[in-house]
This record gives sequence, structure tokens and C-alpha cells, in this order.
Amino acid sequence: MRKIAFYILFIHALILTIVSCANIGSPDGGRYDEEPPVVMGASPADKAVNVNTPKISILFNEFVKLSNANEKVVISPPQLEAANVRADGKRIRVTLYDTLQANTTYTVDFSDAIEDNNESNPMGFYTYSFSTGAVIDTMEVSGNVLAAENLEPVKGMLVGLHKADSTYHDSLFRTKSLIRVSRTNGSGHFSIKGIAPGKYRIFALQDGDGDYRFSQKSEDIAFDTTIIVPYSKPDLRMDTCWRDSIYYDSIRVVPYTHYFPDDIVLRAFKEGKQDLHLLKTERQVPDYFTLYFTAPVDTLPVIRGLNFDESCLYLEASEKNDTLTYWITDTTFTHRTDTLEMEMQSLDTDSTGVIVWRTDTFTIVSRKPWAKIKEEKQKQIDEWNKNREKMAKKSKTPLPYEANPHEQDFLEVKLSPTGVLDPNKNVDIKCNEAIASVDTSLIHLYLQRDSNLFEEPFILLPTPNNARSYTLYAEWEPDMKYTIILDSMAITGVLGHGNRKSKTDLRVRRLDEFGTLILNLVNADTTMIVQLLNSSDKVVNQERASADGTVLFYYLKPETYYMRCFADTNGNGIWDTGEFETNTQPEVVSYFPKPMNVRAGWDVEQSWDVYGIPVTKQKPLVLTKQKADKVKTPRDRNKEREAEKQKKK
Repeated sequence: MRKIAFYILFIHALILTIVSCANIGSPDGGRYDEEPPVVMGASPADKAVNVNTPKISILFNEFVKLSNANEKVVISPPQLEAANVRADGKRIRVTLYDTLQANTTYTVDFSDAIEDNNESNPMGFYTYSFSTGAVIDTMEVSGNVLAAENLEPVKGMLVGLHKADSTYHDSLFRTKSLIRVSRTNGSGHFSIKGIAPGKYRIFALQDGDGDYRFSQKSEDIAFDTTIIVPYSKPDLRMDTCWRDSIYYDSIRVVPYTHYFPDDIVLRAFKEGKQDLHLLKTERQVPDYFTLYFTAPVDTLPVIRGLNFDESCLYLEASEKNDTLTYWITDTTFTHRTDTLEMEMQSLDTDSTGVIVWRTDTFTIVSRKPWAKIKEEKQKQIDEWNKNREKMAKKSKTPLPYEANPHEQDFLEVKLSPTGVLDPNKNVDIKCNEAIASVDTSLIHLYLQRDSNLFEEPFILLPTPNNARSYTLYAEWEPDMKYTIILDSMAITGVLGHGNRKSKTDLRVRRLDEFGTLILNLVNADTTMIVQLLNSSDKVVNQERASADGTVLFYYLKPETYYMRCFADTNGNGIWDTGEFETNTQPEVVSYFPKPMNVRAGWDVEQSWDVYGIPVTKQKPLVLTKQKADKVKTPRDRNKEREAEKQKKK
């Protein structure tokens, strides 16, 4: 009996021992590791020369891991066959599969991807390098890549160099891989390392196929015709030694090597001339079908109906002819079949990049068949009749005759804006199908004055690049009320539908509800167009600068605005992209760095030196969608634990 009791006590003690050992990671244990990993050595050694092995091993003082290695680790010269980069215990191993180039410096830029395995303490930015020759190259160039159209920082874009020696030609960017590369971070910043002394041309590339050259028109690019000559000089920087997050102990003067140029700015863009192909066809309802092309179409396609007469087609084209909607005006055909069979001849880019005529035969079926539409319409008719019957029973008297509105198809018409109108704006009349004709004698504009209506003159014109809209122009008097009446059948759609009679009331805003902005551009010419933006970086208004650099914005609502301008060098009124083949840069864009607060009844005057601020500091942070990468810092878990203990006391 005593032996049994002894064994029970022994087992109980053993269980307690195991449980206590399992709690080794509790908050009452030792201090957390907050020290970053330290490189203890490498094979080959960092900055070694005459290296002939493609395998690299870097040893650390603790177990390490790689964070977002595919995104952050960049090897230069670029590797056409992706290298194997992995963490292995206390080592990081890199295996290069491309043949090593003779007399070449190789760099493996880890950025801030290296962390310790337990607490994820970041090592900081680290670059390893070696040379296959007797000399290791150490020059660096750095800068930023911004989107040319809106100065947005471009993250993850490849930036690289080609030698600008006697053998250089612009075609190298298309035919040869970049010789040294880097990749932009969240701020659009890049730093290309391990460069030999010499002359270079610099390029940026959103490399879609991983060949490190501009091989696809769909790839975003940037280039600079300036010859880059890397150099360095000794410099000093101030390093602050912090006691904690608030107080610092001292400021040290640290000597270092400063590499130049360090302020390169590349403006990235996508070329306007894309390969031309039919992207897709779409037919949501039987009444029309749409053709989508990958690029603007200079010459419209030729369509031949195989089971219909193509003469019944009415074309509604987008501004650049890259979206073509064809209305089928023969409604007897659309009510008879949901299937279109056609032959189409259209321009297309062949495998050699030449635009040729292509013939296709295809069938387009309506996603929503006519039978389904007819069924839904009948339900609406029946539902309306049932409601009328219920109303008649409830009132116990016959209701006056009223035509069922669902028995006839009407053209849907909407006026915009409604309610209130700015004195400098006009009224858009928008329909749900392309407009065939307008009878202005059935459209009336009345001015309300002293409870009387006075008919006012107006002009009605088709809205540019919109077959479903007209614009009504008039001399709108501030602080007055207007009424717009559309009689029945004033507007007729291409399917034969006419509008119902409608009445719309408008009030024109008072002048004291608006502010005025007067801009005086410095160092700018008359090619400048200034755009007012909202907080989403969307254009709300734009005006061209006058000969003396003055830009006037009237009738501004009291809001906070931002400003952007671009040099409209070809005078077409829109921002134009660049083209590598013709060495054409995109039109230069600038931002005013501060918001403009416009108040009702006030005139605001502002001078703007368009090029007076570095381009990387122009765009306001509130408009910048691509935010900078979060700086990795060790988590001060020991301080957090001490603070938690103090709370519990």
C-alpha cells in the first residue's frame, strides 16, 4: 500500500515538472531578444575578387528568415534564370544558375528582407557583393521613379543601366538585357549598386516577361537621354543616438562615401501605340452589341450580316473608337432571334507588329434573351393591373381611365443636374439609347419671374463623343428659377422609342455662393494647362494659362482644392504620353504642393513657380495613393512587458 502511494506521489511530481517546463515562454521568463542578426562571415567573402563559384553562403549569429524575398531581393547583373535564394538555419544560401560573366561585379541586394527567426528583428538594409575579376566595382546611382501622368511613386519597377560607350544604340533597350538593375520601393526610390566607372544610360521597366528589356508594348517604361557618369566623394552625416523614443543622448558626426548622381528622376509611362486586337464582344440585351479593341481604331471595321441585314446597324463609337456599340434598329429581327451571325473585317496587329486586315466570322448571343425580357414586361403589366384593381375595390368607385405605362416602351430621359445649377454650367439630356432625332419645337425653357413663366432662347447640341446625350445651352441668370419641359416625342431613339412628357425645375445659384481663384504662373508659358483636383486626385475643372501666365477659375464652390498642371506642347488640350521609338518624353506634369481653400464670396490669388520645387516633393501626401514602405524596427517587447507589469501593480 505504501509503495502504491509512493508511486502516485512520484507521478504527480513528474507531471508538475513537465507542466512547469512547458511554461518556459511565459511573460515571467527571461528578456526577449531584440538584437538584429549579425553577419559572422560569408563564402565567398563579402567583396571577394576572382570568384568562380555560383554558390554563396552567408553566416549569421542566429537563425534567420527572409521576408518577401521575391519582391525585395535583387541580383545584379540580372539573372535570366531566377536564382535560388533561401534561408537555411543560421545561413542564407544563394545559387546562381546563369553562367558567371568574366570581370564582373555581382551584387545581391537584400534590402530589408533579412530578419531573425524568433522575434522578426530586422537586420536593416544589406547588400552582399563579389567580383569574378581582380577588381570589385563600388559605384552607385540612385533616384526615384514617378508616374509621368500624376507623379505617383511607382513601386516594384525595374531600373537599370546600359553602357553608353561607342557601341551603344537606343535599340539595346529593346534587344539586350539591362546590365545592372535595382527595383523601386514604396516611395519609388531605387539604388543601383556595384557599378564600374564609365558612362551609362538609365531606363525603368515594368518587366512583364522577365527578360530585362523592353519587349512588350504593354510594359510601362521610363528613359532619360542624359549620360550618367557615376562618381563619389567623402561626406559627413549626423547620426542621432537616442536614449528612448523622446530623448537623445548625443549627435555623432559620421564620415561616409557619398555616391552620385543621387537625384535621378524617371517619369514612367505606357506608350499610346498599343498592339491592335479585338479584345472581346459583348451583347447584354438583344437591342445592341459592343466590340472592344485593345487600342484606338483609325479605320472602322466592316461588318456583313450572315443572318441579318447589316444596314440596320447604327454605330455608337467612343472618343478613340476603341469601344464600338452597334444598335440593331430592325426590332422585328431582335424579337425573332437572340443570335447574331456575322463576318467582320477589321485592322489587327500581326506577329511582326504590322497592322493588317483580318477577317473573322463569329456568333454573338444575347445574355438576356428576348423571351425573358417579354416575360418580365408582362409581369410588370399584370402587377400594375392588380394594383389598379385593389385601389378600385378600396375606393369602391370606378377609377378614371389610365393607360398601363408598361404596355408601351418609352425612351428613358434624365436631365443633369437637377435641383440647382451653376451659372457657368449647362444641362445634359441623357437617354438610355442612342438618339436618332430631336424636335426642338417640343422642348421649352421657361424663366420664372414673379410667378410668371417667360420662354427663353436656348441652343441644343449633341454632346461630343456621346451618342446618347444632348446639351442644352442658355444664358442662366444667377439666383433665378427655370423650368424645362420636354413634350412627348421630343426626342426619338434609334429603336423608335420616344420620350414621355416631363417637367424639370432648376434654381441657378447666387454669385455669392462661389469663390474665385486667380493663379499667376512663374516660369511657365502659354502651353500650360492647370487642373483643379479634388481630394481623390480627380479633375474637377481645367483652364489654359494666358499669355502672361494668368489662370482664372470662376464659380468655384467653397471647398479645398489641389492643383496640377502640364505642358500641353502639342496644343490638343489633353495630357499626352511618350514614345521610346521617337525619343518623345511624356508631357511634363507638376503639382502645387499645398491645398487651396476657396471660400464663398472671396477671391484667392496665388503665385506658383511651376518648376521651383523638386518634382519628388511636389505631390501632396493626401493625394498620394502609393504610400512609403513601413520602416522595420525591432519591437520593444521588454519595454511593453515592463509597462504591463506597472499597470498591474
